[in-house]
Amino acid sequence: MTRTLSLPKSILITSLLILASAIPAYARSDNDHASFGQDITIPEGDTSGDIACAFCSVHIHGDVKGDVAVLFGGITVDSGKNVSGDVAILGGDLSLEEESQVGGDVAIAAGDLNLASNALVRGSRAVFPGRFWLLIPLAPILIVVGIIWLIVYLVRRNRYQFPAYPNGRGF
Repeated sequence: MTRTLSLPKSILITSLLILASAIPAYARSDNDHASFGQDITIPEGDTSGDIACAFCSVHIHGDVKGDVAVLFGGITVDSGKNVSGDVAILGGDLSLEEESQVGGDVAIAAGDLNLASNALVRGSRAVFPGRFWLLIPLAPILIVVGIIWLIVYLVRRNRYQFPAYPNGRGF
């Protein structure tokens, strides 16, 4: 005789199995770094995981086993050091010194890629030089600010009471 689970029990067991399989996705590495406004330095002989930095720079004197993402800052990789993952920069430069390498892809908007003669990027490169690219993520904000300014200007213009001059406009 075969037993079948009722529908609520099967849904419960299925959802528990799905949740249990997702637990490793929430695990964090102790050697990941994140910063806002303060530079990150990976010391010589140290190995780091993923790095995220906003309004600061990353100086890599050791090795990075994960990805590096920087917003409005730069990345410098010392000679012979490696970044195993991808590199993404908005508003900054990537400098790879002699015999250093990036194992993944490099994406740079509003910055430059400075490679030494024997530095290597194993993945694809997407570099959009020039600071004009900084306007693209800020464009929606600038449009909203412009519309608000226009509304305030029109309301104030219509509410202004011009002074009444006695005997016309003359002196």
